[in-house]
Amino acid sequence: MLVIPKETNPARAVLTHRGLHTLTSQPNSKRCLATSTQGARKEGNISSVFVSLSGKEKFALPGRFADQKKRLIAGREDQIQQSWDRLLRKLKDEVHLIEQRGSDIVPSIDFKDIQSAPAAFTNELRKRGVAVIRGVIPEHEARGYKEEIEHYAKVNPGTKAFPPHDPQVYELYWSKPQMHARTHPNMLEAQRFLMSFWKSDAPDAMISPTHPLIYADRLRIRQPGDAGFALGPHVDGGSCERWEDNGYGRGDVYKNIFEGNWEQYDPWEASCRVPAEADLYNGAGACSMFRMFQAWLSMSHSGPNEGTLLVNPLLSMATAYFLLRPFFEPIYLPPKDCSRMALHTFLDPSNWRLEKETSSRLQGAAPGYAQELSTALHPHLELDKTMVHVPKIAPGDYVAWHCDTIHAVNKVHNGSGDSSVMYIPACPVTEANAAYVARQKNDFVAGVPPPDFPGGKGESKHVGRATEGGLRALTNELGLRAFGFGKWDVNKGALSHGQRQVLEKANQILSVSYN
Repeated sequence: MLVIPKETNPARAVLTHRGLHTLTSQPNSKRCLATSTQGARKEGNISSVFVSLSGKEKFALPGRFADQKKRLIAGREDQIQQSWDRLLRKLKDEVHLIEQRGSDIVPSIDFKDIQSAPAAFTNELRKRGVAVIRGVIPEHEARGYKEEIEHYAKVNPGTKAFPPHDPQVYELYWSKPQMHARTHPNMLEAQRFLMSFWKSDAPDAMISPTHPLIYADRLRIRQPGDAGFALGPHVDGGSCERWEDNGYGRGDVYKNIFEGNWEQYDPWEASCRVPAEADLYNGAGACSMFRMFQAWLSMSHSGPNEGTLLVNPLLSMATAYFLLRPFFEPIYLPPKDCSRMALHTFLDPSNWRLEKETSSRLQGAAPGYAQELSTALHPHLELDKTMVHVPKIAPGDYVAWHCDTIHAVNKVHNGSGDSSVMYIPACPVTEANAAYVARQKNDFVAGVPPPDFPGGKGESKHVGRATEGGLRALTNELGLRAFGFGKWDVNKGALSHGQRQVLEKANQILSVSYN
């Protein structure tokens, strides 16, 4: 039975497929969604993150999203149209460049060189939003991780995985190799390097990219021939929230885009991300921590079409496109299997106008799920040309992509060997991140899945899982701090006012564990 809280005005209650949300007035006249406190996750697997994998029917969004779209661009319709036209013209040139360069467009650097990274690398990373750091972990050590994990899964046959009949992605979080890799000094150094590309215009912003925190995630051991773990183009970190005032709107993350100035949007500005809310719907696969970079550590050799990652190296332009796409509609729709000329006519800026009747559609977005993209819904991205494979990868290489980057996984693993990775994102210290790490640490001690992941008993009965005592013997002080078992030194290094404040706050949040 649905119960409306006493403080809720029933006339303004909105029932979505995820439950009851209320529209509340804000001092700045914005309206936002108030959601209940996040509860424990249900048992499940990675298929619960994507509508396309969940088996659920796609559904129309509530009419309130049409109202929100109107509010976002009210009084700026002409600027938005002009901005869209400029974006489509620029995208056409970039698509051609990416098609020519392919995987070579992804910058890479050896771990030993990150302290003196050449300008060619840094410029490309800022533009493309993706990079490969080679040799973060010695190759033999990284390959050994995979062998240990396979043994761990074998002696614990109750381990959940997806798909159940032919496991490729394992619901494992607390194996010894995973904890070793996450707390490895080289890994934390690589994360600090990557997060240094972010900046903050506000010196009092409560965020510190120079102090990584650990987010425990799954792992993948994908076998040759697999076609089950086929993730299409998507962006993590919520979907509908990007258009909502009480989502990313809390920090005005995409303000320039919605004001018709997408060229001024800076994907590397950190301060606006701190107040942003990426999970208004307690999504089964939503991430509670702000991940500056999503990333994985390879445990195998892999190359293009061998069950590996594809990325869209457009970053700011792709973000602007999928955020503006819901406001526009084509005048002319080409017939199926049309000529190249007809397709060009369809994609031409002159064929696209602001919706005559504002719809509730947010192409590829659904409450509680990741943002998905497709050629049908996002034609100007020409995903068949702009989704490029990461280059050939060896065990110990670290592949990282900006949190707004569109990415996918090969539909079929056509290689001859396994494609195995540990998901290890790069996360800064923020109050919210520290609060999550405090909860995550408790789950680690108990052996159950981390707070963001499908619940259940997890590895609590697994033989040979990592323990707090083992972790303390395994890693150094920096690794312990990153996992919440140590105290940050607020007097070390040149810290901004905001950095010092957030480290002090993080120490308070996590203090219960090291008192």
